[in-house]
Amino acid sequence: MDITLFSNLTLVPIKIREEKKHFIVEDINSGEFYEMPEICINAIDLLNNGHSLGDSEQRLKVKYPEEDVNLIDFAEQLLDLQLIATIDGIEITPKQKENREEHPGFLWISPKVGKFFFNKIALFLYFILFILNSFLLVSYPNLFPHYQDLFISNYMVFNIIAILVLTFCSVLIHEFGHILAMRAQNLSTKLNVGHRLFLLVLESDISTVWKLPSKERNVIYIAGLCFDMVILFLTLIVQLIFVSGSGIFLRIMSVVVLNTFLRIVYQCCIYMKTDLYYVFESITGCYNLMENAQQMIKRSLPFINKIGTEDSVFEGEKKTVFTYSFFYFVGVVLTISLYAFFYIPQLLFAVKKIIPGFLEGPISPPFWDAMAFSLQILIGLALLLNSWRKKYLPR
Repeated sequence: MDITLFSNLTLVPIKIREEKKHFIVEDINSGEFYEMPEICINAIDLLNNGHSLGDSEQRLKVKYPEEDVNLIDFAEQLLDLQLIATIDGIEITPKQKENREEHPGFLWISPKVGKFFFNKIALFLYFILFILNSFLLVSYPNLFPHYQDLFISNYMVFNIIAILVLTFCSVLIHEFGHILAMRAQNLSTKLNVGHRLFLLVLESDISTVWKLPSKERNVIYIAGLCFDMVILFLTLIVQLIFVSGSGIFLRIMSVVVLNTFLRIVYQCCIYMKTDLYYVFESITGCYNLMENAQQMIKRSLPFINKIGTEDSVFEGEKKTVFTYSFFYFVGVVLTISLYAFFYIPQLLFAVKKIIPGFLEGPISPPFWDAMAFSLQILIGLALLLNSWRKKYLPR
């Protein structure tokens, strides 16, 4: 159907909430959220009040003389987003969108339980734990994690099993921080399997968080880190109290400390969309920071083809995007450091441990230990590749 300046449009049911710099538009039917500047909100109001595209365009040109107002283009964008209900009284049949509320999760957890863990007093206590953890790691260098802490047994198959179990439990606690914070706001969520670079991760679907104002969103974003602080503090204190305890128990505690420490540092790599990335977005009120920063970086590199890297940053956001670009590079350096000091040494140490097992032949336990370890690694890679496939291959 052709859209002209004489067309009258109505939109699907939406909710509009003002943010620090722009507005968030929620498609009530699908649960999708879109960021729009003030001029777009005014255009939507005019259209919903029965003004034609041409009349709305003229009114907006008077109100925003410095803006390039084109309601035809705007209407086509709304059509692409499936936000238009009717054109000249004719109903538009949208493509089927998945409604996020069709698959609610964790509704069995009472909001009161969530509020017990996430209120002003609890958040203050989590901050105190952050200070105490920093103090303990600085004051007791022997507590600082080392890549060899990951290996608690001479047999790699036992190491992998212990690592998987401990990592799964600690990550699950991290994700339950997000889940409880969501339930504190009476929002549903669910757990998915995803990846960050080469790391397989559990992810909480907190997309409905956009129903909330920015301050309340930030609590949900940092909720996992809050629970990480609890895990780290408890394991550090246990290591101090039971310093002369059994070796295997202390080695298990060291694995938990290492995993939790790496997960906390990883959250600072905000060139990926980590929890702290979303906090940065929410505080600044500038969204799509990563995409805009990548465009800015591409335009600044002389050997990159500039085609397709046009500026899509909202007016007044360039300083924020530039600041984020700095942290983008810091995050890259931090990631390289993690691989250099932890992940690669761990891999090399593991390979060094299993190679003699392959050389001993199939009649020795070290051989089957090496085989089992290799099989576990292949299963992990298969899960990672499946996560990449679901994310990057078109459906």
